[in-house]
Amino acid sequence: MSRVLSMHHVSLLVSDTVRALDFYHGILGIPVDDNRPDPGFPGAWLQLGAQQIHLLELPGPAYGGTLPEHGGCDRHVALTVDDLDGLGIQLEARDIDYTLSRSGRRALFCRDPDGNAIELIEQATGP
Repeated sequence: MSRVLSMHHVSLLVSDTVRALDFYHGILGIPVDDNRPDPGFPGAWLQLGAQQIHLLELPGPAYGGTLPEHGGCDRHVALTVDDLDGLGIQLEARDIDYTLSRSGRRALFCRDPDGNAIELIEQATGP
């Protein structure tokens, strides 16, 4: 059975990346991580200790859009797990839909019973 190991990042939808960065970086002082790959849409990645905040400038329900099918394009919390394949089997057994990460990483996205997007990232444990 797969175990959740830790929180990796939280993603927030924003209507204006520059304005959001003025708040998170300019006012709160959270450092920007410029070493992240280009996701193909506006946004920014902020480093907060070992965790990150991802700012995603994408249309969502709060900005007149609809709930996206892929949770990576929605507000979400990302958790690390130790067995992604085992977790996928558990989700399928309970008829919970999920999508694999579009970046090719060992990660999947699903939604909790209230529709909140959850990203689950495999993290190798031990040697």
